[in-house]
Amino acid sequence: MSTLLERLLRRNRAVSARDALRLRRGPTGWLIVFAVALMSAIAIGTVLTISKFREDAIERGKQDLESAALLLARHFDQRFDDFAVPQKAIIAVLESQGIESPDVFRSEMGTLAVHEVLRTRAGDGTDVVGAKLFDDDGNLINSSQRWPVPDITVANRAYFQQLKRDPRLRVAIEIVSSRTTWPQAIVFARRVSGLHGEFLGVVTRSIAPEALEAFFASTGLGAQASVTMHNTDGALLARYPHVDALIGRNFRSGPAAQRAVFEQPSFVGRLNSPIDGKDRLIASRKLTNYPLVIVASSTVDSALAAWRTQTKFFISVAGGSILLIALTLYLIFRRIARQLTLDKLRLDTAVNNISQGLLLFDASERLIVCNDKYIQMYGLSPNVIKPGCMLRDVIRHRKATGSFDGDVEPYYHHILRTKDTSTTYIVETSGGRLIQISNEPVSGGGWLITHEDVTERLRAEERIAHLAHYDSLTDLPNRILFREHVERKLAELAPDKKFAVLYIDVDEFKSINDSLGHHVGDEFLKSVASRLKSCVGPSDLVARLGGDEFAVVISSVSEPSELTALAEAIHRAIRHPSDCLGQEISSDASIGIAIAPGDGAELEDLLKNADLAMYAAKADGRHTHRFFAPEMNARMKARRALELDLRRTLSEGGFEIHYQPLVDLNTNVVAGCEALLRWRHPDRGMISPAEFIPLAEETGLINELGEWVLRRACADAAKWPDTVTLAVNVSPVQFKSRTLAMKVAAALGNSGLSPNRLELEITEAVLIRDDEEALAILHQLRDLGVRIALDDFGTGYSSLSYLRRFPFDKIKIDRSFVTDIAEVGGSSPIVQAVVSMAAARSMTTTAEGVETETQREVLRRLGCCQMQGYLFSPAVPAEKLGELLRSGPSHAVA
Repeated sequence: MSTLLERLLRRNRAVSARDALRLRRGPTGWLIVFAVALMSAIAIGTVLTISKFREDAIERGKQDLESAALLLARHFDQRFDDFAVPQKAIIAVLESQGIESPDVFRSEMGTLAVHEVLRTRAGDGTDVVGAKLFDDDGNLINSSQRWPVPDITVANRAYFQQLKRDPRLRVAIEIVSSRTTWPQAIVFARRVSGLHGEFLGVVTRSIAPEALEAFFASTGLGAQASVTMHNTDGALLARYPHVDALIGRNFRSGPAAQRAVFEQPSFVGRLNSPIDGKDRLIASRKLTNYPLVIVASSTVDSALAAWRTQTKFFISVAGGSILLIALTLYLIFRRIARQLTLDKLRLDTAVNNISQGLLLFDASERLIVCNDKYIQMYGLSPNVIKPGCMLRDVIRHRKATGSFDGDVEPYYHHILRTKDTSTTYIVETSGGRLIQISNEPVSGGGWLITHEDVTERLRAEERIAHLAHYDSLTDLPNRILFREHVERKLAELAPDKKFAVLYIDVDEFKSINDSLGHHVGDEFLKSVASRLKSCVGPSDLVARLGGDEFAVVISSVSEPSELTALAEAIHRAIRHPSDCLGQEISSDASIGIAIAPGDGAELEDLLKNADLAMYAAKADGRHTHRFFAPEMNARMKARRALELDLRRTLSEGGFEIHYQPLVDLNTNVVAGCEALLRWRHPDRGMISPAEFIPLAEETGLINELGEWVLRRACADAAKWPDTVTLAVNVSPVQFKSRTLAMKVAAALGNSGLSPNRLELEITEAVLIRDDEEALAILHQLRDLGVRIALDDFGTGYSSLSYLRRFPFDKIKIDRSFVTDIAEVGGSSPIVQAVVSMAAARSMTTTAEGVETETQREVLRRLGCCQMQGYLFSPAVPAEKLGELLRSGPSHAVA
């Protein structure tokens, strides 16, 4: 700052009007003329270049289309010549026999021997139909495909009438609705003449339009291109991209350019397409030996796509260049306009617009510059503190006005001692304000002093420092301060002394946030923080680690029983209802306890073990506490290894789907199959779903895994008999995705499975957390036509209310009610009640876990609709299920 002020002081002089006039003269006028000419040249050159590139792009598009049409015409001339070889050979054989009468032709050609000749000479294919012989009345008399031939006539076909009417015409081509092989077929018909030119009949071969369109697709002309084949009379025979409604339509009528496509041997031009109305470039080429025309076209827009990119680039460059030139001119003249006053304004701006009070003294202790901020900061008189005032007079005036309460002379000599060195210090005024004073020497023996009020900044820094170590919501120490505290405790830990770390996770906090709102959740967290502090002593630390996780550091521990009592006290405190913004809330916690140094003498080890203990408490059903044990670490490593294997198997494939049949108790037939996921691990063998499904739900992998099961099961079920339904379990986690209905619709669409054959099984857990959203998704699924089943019925606490709120299609009776159904005092009355209730609401009932004939008979007598279990079959792979269902649409139970 001192260097800047010195420079400004040296240059602070007036600029004369004569100097200003001189600045405006010189080459300025020529500069303007040159700039305008340059900008005009750039604009004109850009327009001409863009126009030339546009013409070139259209010409290239025409050339590409012309080449494509020529190549296609040559290809199909050769292909149709090859295609006609069997026809020509057959006609040559027929005409060599010298047949004169149509009756003789019919009698001699309508034999099995001739059929064998036709079959030998004209091989049928997937896209080509072999030769057919028709007599002079258009009746089919022989065919390479079938013997005896069906009753077919082509007397009304245009190609037949043309060949019969015109002796000079040897070949006629027409697209017709096929009676046999494809929806439409292109017929190549050749005339069969007698010894003296009599019309005896025709020989035909047919080809599918798709066979031609498949080759059209290989030309690679672009997304907006099309390739068509027309008869010379204008009839469309084949088109890529294929449009059913256009096949057979005549396009010969229209403007002259459109007619030229069919009249001239070749044509290249531009016209509005009669098909889509778009401006198109078009090239056509007639086949040499056949009355056919190949037409290749592409929209002008697609031909100009690259040109548009070039145009944007050229316009951007030209516009940027013009803008740069204009901006340069503007800056030059702006600088000229401001040059007259800039030097004087620099000093005023630098001095009077800084936030500090500023004093500049020369080597004789005389004031050179003093800004308004300094005078306002201390309430001084500008008539006293002004250039020329001495340093001692400045200090005396401050003493007199009350802004300085020290001794004048010691302070004066202190300033003189420090003026030649850079120093900074903070003083407190009589009003309690904190002022930072900085001294900076300048060349020539003078020095610069700045006074800055840093009261608010220092207090803000104190607040920031507090926020960096304390949680803003609860004002508890945060994770950073907590870790520092534990690290310090470990470093200061004396021999034979112990302290403990408790990790606390509030149970079900997410549901409080989701159902009551974050503002209520925040109030509850503040209540938890207050109650945790009330449970510990003054030397202990309570911290919030983030979200709903807290930690407690107990300074001194003698016996584990003390920590057990503390954990129970924390449980009681959190369970006690809290009034949060008018909402009465209670919850519980999962608590993990690690004791130092036994459970970790290093920071990371101790905290990791406390975290493992907390997760063990959550895994054991929550609402409890656990001390760290070494086996928890091994269990966590095993869980992580299983998670990695799960992710790898999901990405590489390795899961299997087995299907367990559902048997109708009234008809004893298989009515459906439930899809059950199986994991055959390469090292551990078959892993139970009870082990990996909860892990998939916890990690979120269940969404991808469930989608895979749905797609695979629907694809398998599409191959089953139509009477066999498919049941697929849906996890509650999948219902958190609002795209579940879309994924189900996609699986049905891709597999072709009818929606009424798919049954989605859900549990009460789907509805417990968020009734309204889950019910909305269930109604979306119902709108697709999918059936919904309530699984594990009777094992929860709110099933009856859900039956009232949503019309389920099926209730599945849990196996726990089937096990003792045949015993005295067993669950038979409960099952009877469920069956009756379901029947009253038109719901199907399925009993799970049926393993004995007695259980089946009791269920049948009680009116249950279906059963599944080992009595009939365990879950089996898809290939074995296929054997089970192969005998028919359903399989009778033995």
